[in-house]
This record gives sequence, C-alpha cells and structure tokens, in this order.
Amino acid sequence: MNDKFDALVERLHALMDRVELVLPRPLSAPDWSASVAFRYRKRASGHGALEPVAHVAPLRLDDLKEIDPQKEKIQQNTEQFVQGLSANNVLLTGARGTGKSSLIKACLNHYAPQGLRLIEVDKADLTDLPDIMDLVAHRPEKFIIYCDDLSFEDGESGYKALKSILDGTVSAASPNVLIYATSNRRHLLPEYMKENLSYTHTDDGEVHPGEVIEEKISLSERFGLWVSFYPFTQDEYLTIVEQWLSALGVPSDLFEAARPQALVWALERGSRSGRVAHQFARDFAGHHVGRQPS
Repeated sequence: MNDKFDALVERLHALMDRVELVLPRPLSAPDWSASVAFRYRKRASGHGALEPVAHVAPLRLDDLKEIDPQKEKIQQNTEQFVQGLSANNVLLTGARGTGKSSLIKACLNHYAPQGLRLIEVDKADLTDLPDIMDLVAHRPEKFIIYCDDLSFEDGESGYKALKSILDGTVSAASPNVLIYATSNRRHLLPEYMKENLSYTHTDDGEVHPGEVIEEKISLSERFGLWVSFYPFTQDEYLTIVEQWLSALGVPSDLFEAARPQALVWALERGSRSGRVAHQFARDFAGHHVGRQPS
C-alpha cells in the first residue's frame, strides 16, 4: 500500500512540475548593475525576462549632425526627466535613417551617469508593459521604455496596451518611467484614402474627423511630445558623411575625393539618410584607413 502511495505522490510531484513550467511567473529583476540598457524578451515557455545589453552603441550627442532642433527638444525633455522634473512621453516620427533611434541611444549614453536607464520592448510584447513598469516603479533610476520602429496593423493587441499605459488606466504613471517610441508613421496605424470620406464640415467650415480617423489619432495624441525628422538635403547628407569619415579616422584631405562617391552611394540606395551616410563612411574608411600608399 505504501509503495502505491509513494508512486502516486511522485506522479503528483511530476505533474506539478510540468504545470509550473507553463504557469505565468512574476517578472524577476535582472542585475541592474550589469548594463545601462536592457531588452525585454519572451522565452519559448512564454515567460518574459529582462536581459542586460552587453555592448551599448557608443553614440554621443555630438556625433549627430543636421538634427539640432530635434536634438534640443529630446535633450531638454530627457534632462527634465533625470532631474526629477515633469517630462513627456515622446514620439519621434519621420523619414527612415534620419537619426531617430540614434538620438535616443546618444541621450542614454549622455545621461546614464545621472541614473538614466533604457529598456527596449518589441511591439509584440507591449501587453507586458504593466509588469515591466511595476518591476521598476520603486527603483532609484529613471527608465526609458524604448519602442523602435513602432507601427500597428488593425486589431493588434499591443496597440490597446500601449494606449492604456500612456493615458487610460486607473493607476497613475510611475514618475521614473517614460516611453520613447520611433515610427515612420505619425499616427502609428495605416491610413487609407477612403477614410478621408468620413470627415464632415460644419456650416462655418469647422472640420470634424470621423470615428476611424479619431481612433487612429488617439494613440499618437497620448504622447506629450512629438518630434519630426525630415529627409536630408544633399549638403546636409555630405556634412554627415564627413562627420562619420572623421569619426572613423579618414584623413580630412580625402574628404573632397569622397564627396562624389558618397553621392553615387546615396543615388544607388535611393536615400540621403544618416544611415546611408554612415554605411558609405564605413565602406570608404575600410578602403583607405590604415593602408600604406603604393
């Protein structure tokens, strides 16, 4: 009888172990001293974890050229945040490769000595934002929740979750957490020509968007600060190219020879962005830095 009972207990323990593997677990704190940046990742089991970023991109604010107005707005907001003053959640929108993500990373490096930390969250995991915010709410550091290249399709769960966190829950937002998001779409959802038909006009000319438009605007409006980025002119693009050439150790007497090559590089890629400028500079530096003249 005892043998049967012991066997039953062992089977129950094994069953409980299997059940525990699939039950939700509280989000555990990482080693906060391991890095200034963390990524939120879902395991195959469905459990989330904060992973320290071993190598944070070494960008500085001075490295970013031709975006001074945007830099000033983001830096001022971040400065207020780390000082414990009122600050806004930020939506950075505009052309690809114009420095949106780089500006956030540069701000992190600049203010990390003052206690700024960053947690990168993919849009698919935004439904877990409440758990992340509860975890850091009582930490002494200031946290930026960073969502890169954010856009949604109709019906995605992350859209509603982010909307609630920004301005729609019963609980107050934690004063040591802000959300910084980048997107190529100002309203974060796809827009269609037929939706313009839902606009109405009063007799005095006042414009009233329809319900579909209102819903698409409602999320972006919950970000207190909008910062727009624009495609670079040719001269601005070449200035950024020279900045990256200098940073990569290319002698200044080669800059003039690099200019026409940089323009061809941009033409082939159909873009004069900061990202394209950096890619060209890396290629040019690889051909010229450290090589002895023949």
